Order: sequence, then structure tokens, then C-alpha cells
Amino acid sequence: MRYLWALCWLAGAALLLTLGAVDYEAGTIRDDPLGLLQLGSGLLACLVALAGPGLGRITLPLVAVLPAISMVVATVLTALEAERRPPLTFAATVALCWLIALITWRGQRVLAAITVPILVAAVVLQPLLPSTSGITVIVALALALVLVVSIAAGLAARLVGISRERQAAAIRLAQRAEFARDLHDYVGHHVTGIVLLAQGARAMAEKKPELVVPALERIEQAGTEAMATMRRMVGLLREADVGADFSPPATIEDISRLVTEFGPAATLELDGEFDGMPAELQSTVHRIVMEALTNVRKHSDGTPAVRVSRSGQWVQVRVADDGRTRHAGRGGFGLRGLAERVAAVGGSIKAGPGAAGGWVVEASLPAGGH
Repeated sequence: MRYLWALCWLAGAALLLTLGAVDYEAGTIRDDPLGLLQLGSGLLACLVALAGPGLGRITLPLVAVLPAISMVVATVLTALEAERRPPLTFAATVALCWLIALITWRGQRVLAAITVPILVAAVVLQPLLPSTSGITVIVALALALVLVVSIAAGLAARLVGISRERQAAAIRLAQRAEFARDLHDYVGHHVTGIVLLAQGARAMAEKKPELVVPALERIEQAGTEAMATMRRMVGLLREADVGADFSPPATIEDISRLVTEFGPAATLELDGEFDGMPAELQSTVHRIVMEALTNVRKHSDGTPAVRVSRSGQWVQVRVADDGRTRHAGRGGFGLRGLAERVAAVGGSIKAGPGAAGGWVVEASLPAGGH
């Protein structure tokens, strides 16, 4: 994406340079003080247009208004001299049209609403103010049509961005609602174990008091695990999904079913001992594999190879396919929500093209326990 932006920037710079040469050859800008003012306004507009993509949503409209005001001043001064022709400069006009689209797309809303009309006036008044002949009116109407297209393009880009932000927010909310369901199951599991241990300790208190202390130690361990689970997940929850239908959390063993459902060509390799691993980590591993297999089914014609291994205090998850991408979209909102979930349990995840082709999803998670 950075290379694409660099190519677009170079193309824009070449275009403005070419239009500047056209302005020079056409004699649009003269070498008197008023001509120098027009030249300075045009150069400022081109510089701001080239720097625009790197400016912030507040800085952009504030800076862009400077060449617009300068061009309006130059146009008004030209209108006072009847013998001069309209100062329509091609480079500055194209630069302002780009700035209008860019501000409509990325500018802060209030500042954009103030700045865009000033930029429009700077463009339309160039041919219209010094002379109101038929040809200048036609040129002004043509420029107005171009500006409408620029504003429409900027608004379309802004609406697409808003739509993507809302979609990403919906994904995050759904993910957090799922965290709430999982949290219900995890805590319920731990609390049930604590209650059973406490009942057993009370029953043994009279007959075998020497077993009470070990039972209390197990209760303490279960309570510590429950608190750790809550600390890892509660921070991500914003709204409770009270009407949810709670289901048991997925485990490492459930991954084999995912691979089987994908098809006979998919392979699964489990390496290591996964007993005793916290339930939320097992569920996260299951979710990583499920999301990766879903992406393979949607975006690739290859077959996946799934490997889950545990070494020491870490669990490594790798899902790779050998296919060719059918269409774009491999880094969608599902992986973004998954990255948030992985980070919540202290792990990391990355996805991208494999060295030998295909697509690879790799994650590292702290195993805990042993």
C-alpha cells in the first residue's frame, strides 16, 4: 500500500509539473507584480496538494485555505484591470480540485464545511470575476461541474470509511459479547469446582481432618485461576449479552472436528501435552484455527495444514495453505477481532503470505499451568 501511495504521489507531482509548463507556455501568468502573486498562489496550491495526504484532519483544511484566499485576492486584483485576461491557471485549478476532494474525505467536518466553499470560490471565480462574457460563464460552469465531482468523490470515500469503521465496531462488539459468554462458562467451571471441594472438605473435617489442608490448597488454586481468567477477559467487555445462549467453551480436542469438517485433504498435527491448560487459552487456540480455516475456504483454492504444539510455557499455532488467492480481503475484520482476543490472553498473532506461497496464520500463546 505504501508503494501504491508513493506511485500516486509521483504521478500527481508529474501532472502538476506538466500543467505548470502548460501555464508557462500559454502565457497565463505574466512577469509583473500581479503575475508574480498569481504564480505564488499557484505554487502554494501545488505544494499543499502534494503535502495534503500527509497532513492531519485538522491541519489539512487550515493549511489549504491559505492558497485559496491568495488566489481569490489575485483574481479580485485582476478584475480591477480590464486589459488583463482571466487568470485561469491549470496547475493551481487541478491542485485545488484535489484538495477539495481530500478535505471532503478526510478533513474535520466543521473545518471542511468552512474551507470547501472557499476553495470552490477560488476556482470558479478565476474565469468569472474578471470577465462575464459567454465563454467565461461556460468555463465557470464546467469548473463547477468538476468541483461537484470532486466533492462527490470525497463524500463517497468518507462514507465508505464510516461504513468500515462501523463494521469494525460491530465485529468488536460481537467479539466482546462472545468473551462474555466464555467468561460465564469459565467462571462457572471454576466456581463449581470450588463448591465441590469445599463440600468435600467439610465432609472430611470430622473423619479425616488431615485431608482438609490439601483440599483448602486446591480451593485456593481454583480461586486463583478463576481470578486470573476474569482479569484477562473482563477488561475487554463493555456491554453484557444477557440474552445469550451459553455453550461449553471449545477445547484443543475440538480442533480435530474443525479440520475434519473442512475436508479430507486438510491435515492436523498436535504436538505436546495440553492437559491443564487454562480453558480460555484452549478456546482461543480453537478460535484461531476456526478463523484461519474460514479464510482458507473463502479466499483460497488450497488445502490447509494445521499444527498446534506446546513447548514449555508457550503454545504455537500455525495454519498454512498452499493455494492461490481467489480475491482480495485476506486481512479482514475477523483477523482484527482475533488479534484483540489473542492480545487479551498475552499472546501475539500474525498473518501474511508464506515464503513458499499460500497464506500463513501464526500465533504464540502463553500456556500457563506447568
